[in-house]
Amino acid sequence: MLDPKVLRETPEVVRAAIAKKHLDVDLDAVLALDHAWRSQLGEVEQLRAKQKAANNEMAALKKGSPEFLAKVQEMKAVSAEVKAREEGLKTVEEKWRDAMLTLPNIPHASVPEGKTPEQNVVFATHGDVNAVSPHAQPHWEIKGFESLLDFGRGAKVTGAGFPFYVGDGAKIVRALLQFFLDEDVKAGYTEVAPPIFVNAASATATGQLPDKEGQMYETTPDRLFAVPTAEVPLTNFFRDEIVDETALPIKRCAYTPCFRREAGSYGKDVRGLNRLHQFDKVELLKWVHPSQSYAELDALRDDAERLLRKLELPYRVLLMCGGDLGFSQSKKYDLEVWAAGQKRWLEVSSCSNFEAFQARRAQIRFRNQETGKPELVHTLNGSGLAVPRVLAALLENNLQPDGRVKIPAALVPYFGKEFLSFK
Repeated sequence: MLDPKVLRETPEVVRAAIAKKHLDVDLDAVLALDHAWRSQLGEVEQLRAKQKAANNEMAALKKGSPEFLAKVQEMKAVSAEVKAREEGLKTVEEKWRDAMLTLPNIPHASVPEGKTPEQNVVFATHGDVNAVSPHAQPHWEIKGFESLLDFGRGAKVTGAGFPFYVGDGAKIVRALLQFFLDEDVKAGYTEVAPPIFVNAASATATGQLPDKEGQMYETTPDRLFAVPTAEVPLTNFFRDEIVDETALPIKRCAYTPCFRREAGSYGKDVRGLNRLHQFDKVELLKWVHPSQSYAELDALRDDAERLLRKLELPYRVLLMCGGDLGFSQSKKYDLEVWAAGQKRWLEVSSCSNFEAFQARRAQIRFRNQETGKPELVHTLNGSGLAVPRVLAALLENNLQPDGRVKIPAALVPYFGKEFLSFK
């Protein structure tokens, strides 16, 4: 959530942020509601002050005296008015809070202008897209692919986008997850096994609600949400807490299955492993001092890139333009691997800085050692990494003439053999 001071003192900054992100937000309506709420709050506070003064006056009067009884009647009238005004204030305050949740985060100055993914900026590249197997083909066309991933039976049991991983298919997923977690721990992250369902307060704190409600799976009657990413439970670990400033940055990693409805997805881009409703991912998360958040973003991105380098996958880093930047992010990089069979780039990680946007919603703070006052931390997260598209690139880029897939050296100890065979 934005700092209300930013809205009140520099509304043009908020208006520019909405425009840069190409969002449809009625800022004038939010400003009007903010004015109405503050106006009513002032009136209620004046009545409360009047009530307190009358109480003090009554204390100095003799009980039962005409003056005392008159003051009692005055107090009853003031109390009734305060109660009525407080009820009205509560209603307006709820509307104000809901309106504040519609305001996006302010993009960092370095975020480029643009509306569509085509206007994202290539920030860096690594590896040679031509130095891959000349036998590459789309992974779903590889002979025997269906023996490792059974989409048909997954659709029968649950629905489209919920495949079974079988035999070496299950084994290589497990190998990738263990490799990611081990590397992340080596990089200084503490592993966490979080819940995979969260409540509405948690989803609101991270910005999934009300922005992405239609993309999440929801249970009834409890209204719990299956996690779209481990970012949600991890970020909320410190919700409504004050952490030790000397502990910053705090770094955590977690594996969870992730669940996304992916409403509106269709066409060739969703074939095979490219877009699933349930997939496995390791998430990296940091709570950092505001003065260090952009240096920590660069370090976070490098932690994710290192995994791709060890897997010997060509990749590129995109700096996202305003229109392709998420509602909650101030700045975001996407990491995309080259899938030689499809001859296209596949996103496998997003590394984002939210500054204080999530922390304000979640009230995650540290106590400044110099001032003694609590301040909001900055939160950052990134995928380290998402399995399906990494696996797609591995299968396509490393396909051998005999139909086997060569396993990268860093993954061999986890997978247990140098080649994956389709049977």
